[in-house]
Amino acid sequence: MAQDFERTITQNIDTSLADIRATSNSDDAIVGIRMANIHTSQITVDVAITNDGNTVQAYLIKDAPIPVGGALELIDGGSKIILQSGDKLRAKSSVTNSLDVVVSAVDTISE
Repeated sequence: MAQDFERTITQNIDTSLADIRATSNSDDAIVGIRMANIHTSQITVDVAITNDGNTVQAYLIKDAPIPVGGALELIDGGSKIILQSGDKLRAKSSVTNSLDVVVSAVDTISE
């Protein structure tokens, strides 16, 4: 069966958790998360999986520093994060409008 690869781009993330992969309606595999600091000073970032009520279920990373002009690749080396139906992937920065995120995913993985 062919896989449905998808990409989500979220720009100018600020200091409250923002959806970087909206509510999953199936089991999805996150195969890449790249975060770039677009601000003029260092920032720290959080990435979390939340449920439908936006309650944090688990942090993938918390208070990770990204220097000026830098980026952070959160998933690499063939790793994957599975989102189950109803999960959201969310991120925030320590500074307003300072973070761009690209998420690569496989939608509706086989059960």
